[in-house]
Amino acid sequence: MYAMAPHHQALVITLAGVLLHYSPCLISVSAQPLPQPAEPLFPAFFIFGDSLVDCGNNNYITLTLAKANIPPNGIDFPTHRATGRFCNGKTSHDVLADYIGLPYPPPAVAPASRGFAILRGLNYGSGAGGILDETGANYIDRLSMNEQISLFQQTVNQLNAMLGPSAATDLLRNSLFTSVMGSNDYVNNYLLTSNNSTRNQYTPSQYVQLLVSTYRTQLTTIYNLGARKFVVFNVGPLGCIPSRLALGSIDGSCVAADNELVVSFNTALKPLTLELTRTLPESIFLYGNSYDAVYDLILDPFPAGFNVVNEGCCGGGEYNGQLPCLPVVDQLCSNRDEYVFWDAFHPTQAVNEVLGFRSFGGPISDISPMNVQQLSRLRL
Repeated sequence: MYAMAPHHQALVITLAGVLLHYSPCLISVSAQPLPQPAEPLFPAFFIFGDSLVDCGNNNYITLTLAKANIPPNGIDFPTHRATGRFCNGKTSHDVLADYIGLPYPPPAVAPASRGFAILRGLNYGSGAGGILDETGANYIDRLSMNEQISLFQQTVNQLNAMLGPSAATDLLRNSLFTSVMGSNDYVNNYLLTSNNSTRNQYTPSQYVQLLVSTYRTQLTTIYNLGARKFVVFNVGPLGCIPSRLALGSIDGSCVAADNELVVSFNTALKPLTLELTRTLPESIFLYGNSYDAVYDLILDPFPAGFNVVNEGCCGGGEYNGQLPCLPVVDQLCSNRDEYVFWDAFHPTQAVNEVLGFRSFGGPISDISPMNVQQLSRLRL
């Protein structure tokens, strides 16, 4: 039997107290927006991930096909312009930043992301990036998870130089860290029709083991660089995105085989978050259940105000899933808040508002063992 280390005994007691104190939040999610705090709930917000959270890093990567810095992307963003976000407006992490009271973390590779600009956090997310270094090669250049971690190492060095090691350590241990990875490891690797080498090399279960093993090392590295409070989001229902519908759906329903692959990965990811919390002193890894949050909207969209679940608002081809969202497209919906998907791959701002809300204040079915609001009250 596993013997619980003293720091984990204290953590379990603290967790129990937090969950008991906030038990009403674990029963239901209010339909009303949660109030924004007068003061930030975390000193900084550091984001790792793919195009679901990229806020403009790929704008600065010359040789990449994964860019969203052209309209109509950003049409509903506060600035009403394309910023590099693969969305009509805010990403789920923009919404989360609103709730925790912090400005949107700037792209890590932007020239201005130096000095005092990094003190509230940075966004390392990159369109086409994945857990595996080779993932997304079909888009030429991108920032893999390992490359994002290398950038974070540079950030830590800068913080140490600016604040001193003690203050930098304190900032990092109390900051919020999130990771949104894995989608491209399937869509732009394992499921890629132009590249069968990965599928020929690994069975689905072997591939899950490879991803989880690699991810374990990566998250541990971020921990060793000073992070303590993590949210690791699972992969959404890829079999329901317009690009996969265009390839494998006859009637517009989700591609079950794709979703089965994703569920296998997600099933292994949750125990990983528990393992890391157990084995890394003073850490807490939350498991964000994006899959069910999005799939629920697809199965029962109307109560949340959605009407179109199997077609991109912007794009072209079947289900608007075969052509990217570009200024020349003649398919751009006007009722964007009623669409689940913005383009062939990404959700609309309306969905991101749901995801951000549920990760911040949702029950344990959305995010476990606590939500981000509760995590902000936890002192490690």
